[in-house]
Amino acid sequence: MANPTPLLIDAHAHVFARSLALAPGRRYAPETDALLEDYLGHLDAHGLQAGVLIQPSFLGTDNGYMLDAIRQAPTRLRGVAVVDQHAAPDELERLARGGIVGIRLNLIGQPLPALDRGGWPRLLACLRALDWHVEVHVEAARLPAIVGPLRAAQCRVVVDHFGRPAHAPAAADAGFQWLLEAARDDGVWVKLSGAYRNWSEPDGPAARQAARLLLEHAGPDRLVWGSDWPHTQHPGVTYAQTYQALADWIGDSDLRLRILAANPSRCFAF
Repeated sequence: MANPTPLLIDAHAHVFARSLALAPGRRYAPETDALLEDYLGHLDAHGLQAGVLIQPSFLGTDNGYMLDAIRQAPTRLRGVAVVDQHAAPDELERLARGGIVGIRLNLIGQPLPALDRGGWPRLLACLRALDWHVEVHVEAARLPAIVGPLRAAQCRVVVDHFGRPAHAPAAADAGFQWLLEAARDDGVWVKLSGAYRNWSEPDGPAARQAARLLLEHAGPDRLVWGSDWPHTQHPGVTYAQTYQALADWIGDSDLRLRILAANPSRCFAF
């Protein structure tokens, strides 16, 4: 019997409409819509079968639009929600039934949460029970202060956008160097995504070196790729460019297949 065709997965994208209520204190407001039909069209055009939708920070904890998108394509989509630290267990269960597989902490420009206080200990316990991960978007310099406590709490962690190093090359960033060692931990995953958020030449040597260092330290089984569609605040970037970038960063086709298929399938419960 022939092996089934692997599910190729985009592990980081967003859907939203400008008409939605925006969260107070947001860093920016979107200038265009990012509609589900357009996203699915990008997947189809590039031979990808599935995607992971990430709740955008400017929508806060109202995950309704993303949940509705997942309902429209439940076999193709999973979601990562934003929740309040005091979210009730039954609310988390409802999100899980809607295809949510983790929560996101977008901490760019925000204070780090005190995970040993308030509602955080109970929330992290609920995440462990659901086998959800915590996705972390934070400057590389602050990775130790958030990823370390999350791993101490036995939570799986997915680090966004190469870990957001502040320097080119990334190897000169102490936070990125810390991530390279932390990524040896089986509970730490890293997304090869959003290179243009880190480097002025996202298809240049700095991104390539960072990807290859992560491959060397984390190994090939805990790296995933994401388009970061619709590339908010970077209107000149195209889906095709982000997809082609992976082939430039990871030249071995077998390793690329693991990053596109087996790894995200395991991480995001496809």
